[in-house]
Amino acid sequence: MVNNTGTIALETDRLLLRQFQYADSDDMLKYWISDEKIQSMYSEPTYKTQEELRPLLDKYISGYQKEDYYRWAIVEKGSDLCIGQIALFFVSTANECCEMEYCLGSDFHRKGYMTEAVNRILQFCFEDVNFHRVQVSHNSLNRASKGVIDKCGFVYEGTFRDYFCMNDEYVSRLYYSMLKGEWESKAVKRKHSDS
Repeated sequence: MVNNTGTIALETDRLLLRQFQYADSDDMLKYWISDEKIQSMYSEPTYKTQEELRPLLDKYISGYQKEDYYRWAIVEKGSDLCIGQIALFFVSTANECCEMEYCLGSDFHRKGYMTEAVNRILQFCFEDVNFHRVQVSHNSLNRASKGVIDKCGFVYEGTFRDYFCMNDEYVSRLYYSMLKGEWESKAVKRKHSDS
């Protein structure tokens, strides 16, 4: 049975995952949400000004009143910078499943941050909320996202061929999932390798 908690604060060794705040707007604009390359990789528009961004933050922050709404700001410990986001959507309590999406500012790529964040959210999904299935996807141009998905142990399920038209080019979307039993099996292996 699913135990929806809403977006609660979570931590990793190097990151704080927490609810968005209006004070995050400067970092968002500086590091990722105004970057067309970053935003296009998960089919989102860019936001160039505080005025454009405000309604989106209104939507994020008002969403936190719902128990089945999950969207975290990714904050780098030490610098306290909001460097990206990670969210769950298509949340189905009846089917005990959801889909994950994420993005990270390019200044923070290749540091293992997103793998760290995704693994923490998977732990939350399976151990706290009790989802049975978490799915994730990436477009065929996004090799970095595929690397995160592979490192976290998702299982490839299939490809939606020519799913998007980006810059007059058709781009496919690849889908993956993880089931609760697969997460638990990974957790047992991690425990044995740590001992």
